[in-house]
Amino acid sequence: MTADELRALQAPLKQRYRDDPTAAVTTIEAHGLLDVPHIACRIESGRRNAVAGLHPLAGGDGTYACSAEMLLEALVGCAGTTLCAVATAMSLPLVGGRITATAEMDFRGTLGVDRTAPIGLTSIHLHFQLDTSAPREQIDKLVQLTERYCVVLQTLRTPPKIVTHID
Repeated sequence: MTADELRALQAPLKQRYRDDPTAAVTTIEAHGLLDVPHIACRIESGRRNAVAGLHPLAGGDGTYACSAEMLLEALVGCAGTTLCAVATAMSLPLVGGRITATAEMDFRGTLGVDRTAPIGLTSIHLHFQLDTSAPREQIDKLVQLTERYCVVLQTLRTPPKIVTHID
C-alpha cells in the first residue's frame, strides 16, 4: 500500500470522526470460557480464538498459551501494524524487519511463594530491527510515532481504570 492509498482509505474515517467524535468510540470485547479440568480458558474475541493456560514455570505443560506471552504478542502485533502504517504514511522505504518484546517476571509472586515478590511483568523491552535505507533521523521519528500511536503500548504506559464485576 502506498502513502496515497493509505490516506485515501483513512480520509473518510478521519473526517467522520472530526464531524462526529462519538463515531470513533467503540467497545472491544473478548470472552473466555473456563476449562476447569485443564486449568485453562478458551478466549473468543470474534476474530480469532486462543486457549490460555499455565506457563510451565507455574505448572503448565506448554500446551496452552501463557497470558503474559499473549500480552507481549498483542504488543508486538500492535507495534508492528502501527509501524507499518506510519512508515507507509511517511513514505519511508521499509523493506521489512522484526519486532521483539521481552519481559521479566518472577513466578514466586503469582504462586504465592513470596508475598514480597511482584505479581506480573516487572519490565518489558521492545526491540526494533528494521530493514530500511532511511536515514537515522527518519527511523527515530518512525519509532517515536509508532510508540505514540500504538494502542497496546499506550495502554501499558497509561493503564486504564479496570472495574471487576461478578454476575
